[in-house]
Amino acid sequence: MQIGLFGGTFNPIHYGHLRAAKEVCQGFDLEQLYFIPSALPPHKNNQEVVSVVDRLEMTRLAITGNPEFILSDVELKRPGLSYTIDTVKHFKKSLNTKVDLFLVMGVDAFMEIDTWKSFKQLFQILPMIIMTRPLPDGRPHSLEWENMTAFIQEKISRSYQFSVKDGCYYHNRHHPVYRYNISMLEISGTKIRKQVQQGQSIRFLVPESVENYIYERGIYA
Repeated sequence: MQIGLFGGTFNPIHYGHLRAAKEVCQGFDLEQLYFIPSALPPHKNNQEVVSVVDRLEMTRLAITGNPEFILSDVELKRPGLSYTIDTVKHFKKSLNTKVDLFLVMGVDAFMEIDTWKSFKQLFQILPMIIMTRPLPDGRPHSLEWENMTAFIQEKISRSYQFSVKDGCYYHNRHHPVYRYNISMLEISGTKIRKQVQQGQSIRFLVPESVENYIYERGIYA
């Protein structure tokens, strides 16, 4: 069984997250994908991040009806800052040993991984799936991948080599790092929060259930 771990602030969760998750599940034959809202993200301005209770509920509403998507509150239950290494170790310990875990993230998050706690351990524990995101200035993805290659070899290990055939960086001792192009949906949490603040519609940027929750709770207003 293959399972993905997809963490983030989800502030709020939107169709960009959901479409990316669906495409990753299809592309890598993942039977389940855990959405893991971070309780206290160490790399975010927490003044802009609404409570994890609200983000959990919005995520629950968004993934309802998709049996392969599962909500995890593991970071809510753990005190202190939310570190990916701790979450990964939790799932490795709690799930069946026959499960193959993949860490799923966007390329923008990956390019900051060297600032994460115990980041090099992650490459020793599980493979990663790195998704592209829309580039605001029209740069080609080939340039983004070139930057990623340089980053991996400089910050992680020069032994990582890219296989064009497999779309993957391989290492003789660490787990592989997969590159994966997803549909280009130019949606961001920043844009959605700004739309709400300016009294503009967020219809079709988030699921209707999430839109209703945001307005009913007065979130981001």
